[in-house]
Amino acid sequence: MRFARWTFGIAAIWGIAVVLPLYFLESAISENAPPAITHPEYYYGFVGVVLATQLLYALIATDPVRYRPAMLIGIFSKLSFFGASALLYVAGRVDAPVAAAAAPDLLFALLFGWAWLTTGKAPDTSR
Repeated sequence: MRFARWTFGIAAIWGIAVVLPLYFLESAISENAPPAITHPEYYYGFVGVVLATQLLYALIATDPVRYRPAMLIGIFSKLSFFGASALLYVAGRVDAPVAAAAAPDLLFALLFGWAWLTTGKAPDTSR
């Protein structure tokens, strides 16, 4: 249980530290990684959803046994970004730094899986 708490807690802090600055970087991203962002609602929507997912990780860290089913959502979330980045790199649609930036997500997906396996099911409290 300690492993799960630490894993999800660190993931939440890491994710917030990486994602929160994106709220202030729209113009810099448009300038340094053309083409410009033409649909800010998608950009800010994406940032908001990813930030909400980090809050889910923080919640899981508070009680891993209780929130064990949500760990599977965390695994999917991490694998979906890593998988998309890897496939886009192989297809030549993103550069290596973009694909490399997704590597921590693969690590966290593996750690989340290990946390899920070692946490066990929540005790039956219905009696």
